[in-house]
Amino acid sequence: MRSFGQLWPTLKRLLAYGSPWRKPLSVAVMMLWIAAAAEVSGPLLISYFIDNMVARHHLPLGKVAGLAAAYVGLQFLAAGLHYAQSLLFNRAAVGVVQSLRTDVMDAALRQPLSAFDTQPVGQLISRVTNDTEVIRDLYVTVVATVLRSAALIGAMLVAMFSLDWRMALVAILIFPAVLTVMVIYQRYSTPIVRRVRAYLADINDGFNEIINGMSVIQQFRQQARFGERMGEASRSHYMARMQTLRLDGFLLRPLLSLFSALILCGLLMLFSFTSAGTIEVGVLYAFISYLSRLNEPLIELTTQQSMLQQAVVAGERVFELMDRPRQRYGSDDRPLQSGAIDIDHLSFAYRDDNLVLQDITLSVPSRSFVALVGTPAAGRARSPAY
Repeated sequence: MRSFGQLWPTLKRLLAYGSPWRKPLSVAVMMLWIAAAAEVSGPLLISYFIDNMVARHHLPLGKVAGLAAAYVGLQFLAAGLHYAQSLLFNRAAVGVVQSLRTDVMDAALRQPLSAFDTQPVGQLISRVTNDTEVIRDLYVTVVATVLRSAALIGAMLVAMFSLDWRMALVAILIFPAVLTVMVIYQRYSTPIVRRVRAYLADINDGFNEIINGMSVIQQFRQQARFGERMGEASRSHYMARMQTLRLDGFLLRPLLSLFSALILCGLLMLFSFTSAGTIEVGVLYAFISYLSRLNEPLIELTTQQSMLQQAVVAGERVFELMDRPRQRYGSDDRPLQSGAIDIDHLSFAYRDDNLVLQDITLSVPSRSFVALVGTPAAGRARSPAY
């Protein structure tokens, strides 16, 4: 199991594809921080309303209407900014995927011919389509969620410490527990996610082979054998996905909700043990509201680990294809002077130990044709390439 430090080079390379969209992404990040401040200001207004108006039985209509208008306005501002930043992140994600798919397809087209003797076409299709689509989610969902959650957590911590530092110290006890859960989740989820991506590539390869060879399969009545093969691949993919769902179901939302409930109990105990008037009811309401809101971004951060793992694994598969040695071509670009072809002692094998062409010598004069006759897989299609 590799650590996050070993996964970082792939993640860094994926994030580098977003560099042409630095400006819209920076604007989106600013919108996230402003929206987070607007969201955090809501409980502060309600806390002020409870402690300074409701508790004193003093409800002037002008102030109440002003607080209500400010609260509604902040919520509309946060919603509008979230919508705008979502558009910016999606625009950048579509551009990243377009650029990445172009690079992947260029790398696939420049592979040596020998690579296609052992590389199933379906797996190449999976890397160009499915894996790049998973990488799109890295920008649309993972990066946006991480930045939004970080902004919300930072703004809420500032607000909580400004209200009451003792209750804030109790509230931040949730962070070590969440960090422990994230480390455990990363340790067990990464190998499962890799298997899921590999099984999905096998399924795509199987469908590609079956559809291309459907007439042959039906002529030789091999439907049952190929159906069982696809069924086995689908069952393996299903079992791996169920492992991830069981891991998510235990380590993510239920466990973090339990931590949040325990922290809430600690806040209530602190409130009950302090002397009357030390902690006001409005402050307690604000902390309860912040704790429920703090729980959500922490859960989102942890749940995004699954998508982050899938994006990194997909990036590894894509970059493995892009980093393969490419077909080398000669530097002689002179125009042909004659159409004559001379083949001198040519040998060819799909694999080193099984020659299909051996010591072939052939001369084809200019403006002439030669018919190549042989059994299937005898190398007729390869001969003109040489």
